[in-house]
Amino acid sequence: MTDLWEIENGIYEKTGGPVCGVDEAGRGPLAGPVYAAAVILPRGLVISGLDDSKKLTEKKREELFDIITGKAVCYGIARAEVEEIETLNILNATFLAMNRAISLLDPIPAIALIDGNRNTGIETKSICVIRGDSKCADIAAASILAKVSRDRFMYEMAEKYPHYCFDKHKGYGTKLHYEKLREFGPSPIHRMSFLKKMH
Repeated sequence: MTDLWEIENGIYEKTGGPVCGVDEAGRGPLAGPVYAAAVILPRGLVISGLDDSKKLTEKKREELFDIITGKAVCYGIARAEVEEIETLNILNATFLAMNRAISLLDPIPAIALIDGNRNTGIETKSICVIRGDSKCADIAAASILAKVSRDRFMYEMAEKYPHYCFDKHKGYGTKLHYEKLREFGPSPIHRMSFLKKMH
């Protein structure tokens, strides 16, 4: 079992903190906004089952969402809209969503730990942590908040645009999703730049 606090504790010892973790959900889908969350957990807090959101069942993510939002020092959840993704490109729109999420935090973090290998567009002092969602407690928590928030939004969109079965694929490019796109064409929440490669 990796110590999910090892990286954060090292930073707390250098800076005094606070440290936040930041992650996104929805960079890859063909439809819907990209979500980001930023979380500051009480230092050393152990949450049973906390892990990369992609490794957890939907039921477990929903349970952890309530625990994280209940126990966090603070958290922010934000998104960049489809129009912003189209204007800025997905990477810059992801940074925009992350900056929005970080800006909701109080206290302001001394360091933001960003999941992945790119932090060029982050306005706060930050460090990249590759596979951070399975190495850092704060990033793992952020990955769950972002994923659950985005999934909930896509369930709403499934009711608004029932033809596309968004509740099944959450906007990702599955066989079913492509079939529905061919049948009905794109909806207002599809990312047109992501559909250029469609055969």
